Amino acid sequence: MADKIHGFLPATAEMPTDRQRLFLRYFLGVLIDVVILNLFDEYSDGVFVESFTLSLLAAVLMQALLKATIALEHYVAEYFNARRGPIMKFMRFFGAWLVLFASKFVILEALSFVFGDRVRFEGIMHGLVPLIVVVVVMVVTEEAIARFYRWLR
Repeated sequence: MADKIHGFLPATAEMPTDRQRLFLRYFLGVLIDVVILNLFDEYSDGVFVESFTLSLLAAVLMQALLKATIALEHYVAEYFNARRGPIMKFMRFFGAWLVLFASKFVILEALSFVFGDRVRFEGIMHGLVPLIVVVVVMVVTEEAIARFYRWLR
């Protein structure tokens, strides 16, 4: 038992690989998204998800689209940051805003295309505002949990 801590944990741990860390990051992101999506489904009139299975699949799709959006936003930001001048600085922020705002329409349409009426956002601007609220809560929660995890060191 000298090679185990508390009888079940190994005394030494191997550092995770980059692929393992990436898997854990997306896995945790999907779990956070599915919890938030189901909480909004249960406590809000603006979000409807027919079943838990569909909420899990919707969370996977939303996680993928959100990560693609963030990657595109960073690409646009780098493009304008590489150029000088006040107009380029403005374009960096405007481009980031445009990508982030337009992505919500893409996410809404993708959810509608894949799930039809079984997953829907209803309310102001044909469900766009409830979707934005859900996405913001997802992103803020993921960041808060990541910061808490880093704080635990």
